[in-house]
Order: sequence, then structure tokens, then C-alpha cells
Amino acid sequence: MKRFLIIIAVVAGVLVISVTVIFLSIGYYLSPQNPLAKSDAIVAISGGDTSARMQEAVQLYKDGWSSHIIFSGAAADLNGPSNARAMADSADAEGVPSSAIQLDEVSLNTEQNASDVAKLIHQDGYHQIILVTSPYHQRRASIVFNRAVGSDVKVLNHSSIDPNWRRSHWWATSYSTQLTLAELQKTLYELIHPSSS
Repeated sequence: MKRFLIIIAVVAGVLVISVTVIFLSIGYYLSPQNPLAKSDAIVAISGGDTSARMQEAVQLYKDGWSSHIIFSGAAADLNGPSNARAMADSADAEGVPSSAIQLDEVSLNTEQNASDVAKLIHQDGYHQIILVTSPYHQRRASIVFNRAVGSDVKVLNHSSIDPNWRRSHWWATSYSTQLTLAELQKTLYELIHPSSS
């Protein structure tokens, strides 16, 4: 009986540790990051904190990681400019020349971002890009972009900073918890039911 109780306690302990590790790892899973390397283009997609994504792309450009930026995203307000155009205008105001910027102004979601940007990438013969999005969105965006661009193009993951979300403390607020669990669900769905991009 004593041996049985010891086995039960060990199994319970292993389960608790396993669940804890999985719980703590969710944020890191959703936010993969790659070492930066000189690339053919920096790709920033709109959504979430679009301004932060634009700022990160501009900083990468200024730091010399690429001489080209692709901004992707349709209009949030149908009466105004596209998100891509708004990001480009902000980048221009920060000193990025228009000749260094390409736009995809029609994409409405991550799948379309990937599909439409892939066309630009292949058209220009790019072989490596730095993908910039919000940290909680990075894994799903990476999955979709890798599928869209194919094996000939390497996608480096590099997230913008979101002050309301941290991968090491994604459960800290109800907002970040809900955001994380929703994004995890979308990511797992994308793995099980790949989009057509």
C-alpha cells in the first residue's frame, strides 16, 4: 500500500510539473524570435499595435538589417488610407525614403498578408525576410508566411514590443490572458487546418 501511494505521489508530482512547464511555455511558443541577419526585406504587417510594428520595422531599417521594407495591410477605416499606406507615411516622416518601401494595401488578414507579400518577394527575387508583427502573433504569422513563401525564402521572426503583453508573464492580466488563449487557439487551428495561402 505504501509503495502504491508513493507511485501515485510521484505521478501526481510529474503531472503538476508538466502542466506548469506547459503553462509557462505558452508565451514563448507564441513568440519565437530568431537572431537577426542581413536580409532582403523587412516585412511589417498591420493589426494589433500597427504603430509599434511600423516603428520596429523602421528601427531595423535604420540599424542596417535591410534596405527595403514591405508594409502590408488594408484600410482599417474604409474612408481613410490603407494601414500599409499609413505605416509608409509614418516611416517616411522618420526618414525612410519612399524608394525603400513597397506596399500591399489589400490584405485583410494574416493569410492574405502572407499570400500578397509572397508575390512581391518572389517578384523581386528575395531569399530572406525579417517578419515583424506583435509578439503574441509571431508564431501564427510565421507558420502562414513560411507556407506562403515556400522553402526558397527564409523567414526570420522578430517581434515589435507590446507593453501589454509579455511572453514570460502572459497570464498577468485578464486582457493578456484572453489575448494569449485566443491566439493559441488560432495557431493550433492553423496547424491542424492549414489556410489556403
